[in-house]
Amino acid sequence: MADQYAASVSGTGSSVPALRWEELPEGPVLVLLDQRRLPTEEIELVCTDVPALIEAIRALAVRGAPLLGVAGAYGLALAAVRGFDVEEAAEMLAHARPTAVNLGYGVRRALAAYRTAAGSGADGLQAAAAALAEARALHQEDADASARMAAHGLELLEELLPGGGYRLLTHCNTGALVSGGEGTAFAVAGAAHRVRELRRLWVDETRPLLQGARLTAYEAARAGMPYTLLSDNAAGSLFSAGEVDAVLIGADRVAADGSVANKVGSYPLAVLARYHHVPFIVVAPTTTVDLGTSDGAAIEVEQRPGYEVTEFPGSVSGNPVAPLGTQAYNPAFDITPPELVTAIVTENGVVSPVTEAGLAELCARSRSGNGMMSI
Repeated sequence: MADQYAASVSGTGSSVPALRWEELPEGPVLVLLDQRRLPTEEIELVCTDVPALIEAIRALAVRGAPLLGVAGAYGLALAAVRGFDVEEAAEMLAHARPTAVNLGYGVRRALAAYRTAAGSGADGLQAAAAALAEARALHQEDADASARMAAHGLELLEELLPGGGYRLLTHCNTGALVSGGEGTAFAVAGAAHRVRELRRLWVDETRPLLQGARLTAYEAARAGMPYTLLSDNAAGSLFSAGEVDAVLIGADRVAADGSVANKVGSYPLAVLARYHHVPFIVVAPTTTVDLGTSDGAAIEVEQRPGYEVTEFPGSVSGNPVAPLGTQAYNPAFDITPPELVTAIVTENGVVSPVTEAGLAELCARSRSGNGMMSI
């Protein structure tokens, strides 16, 4: 079950975290900032069970690869603490959205902690506490990874663009709303802003759900960044005018060969960047790298409901922009091949050029004992 309540929108900086665990008198809950209501309202959803969390994930009330991993871990802990069927909850959560690999990763982390505790003779409450501790650990790890990605990304920009004064183009939303910290690609832009090297952040609207317009602009405004919003189809004119120094995006899954699944519209930016000799940089934690997926063709791309395209602003509110009965093609993600990616920035360093061997070597340094077992 999910309830909701409002928080005021005021001041500078996010007043409401994207996700938090809260202990209430009637029992623990997972509290989510409903990202569908931004930027005009900060409404929190209070999830008391796994079905409510799954509904929030599928409806994009909570979204973004790293944060979905954290949400998945907390969801498993929620099921355990409240005495629900933990194995069933894990199965449901792990498949709530097929493309984002972090979701299943977070679920498996918390499930492994629960199983280990239970197998060692712990009672239900103790095993649930172990799952919750693992979720909190993952939450903190994600925040730490965000800070390291920002540092590595800024160092890469300084290397690729020694003149400074960066004009960066980004797509979708990759800030604190998708992370336990400051985000992925947006965190790099934030680091550039703090050292006074961000000349302009170009923000793609990101149709059809407008995550760039609603969320990235929201975060950029609160951070005091110099930013400009553009419709997705205006990006080509920016490149041709020489107004883009680098493209920074996040990722929902990176295959073993370096193919990148990200919000639909990312691949066209990669093509434009290659034609105009502009660096195309992907920023993502190593938990987003899926060495078990061989290449881009093996990534399952989520197909979203058609009404997100045929109605505005992409909801069931009944504001049609197309004739009744119009069929819509609405993939949530597209795949960018590794040859179009200049570099992948992770918390453990940078892979450039992007190769299968380079990714495997990077991941090997961070993936011992990560609970990557099957559910």
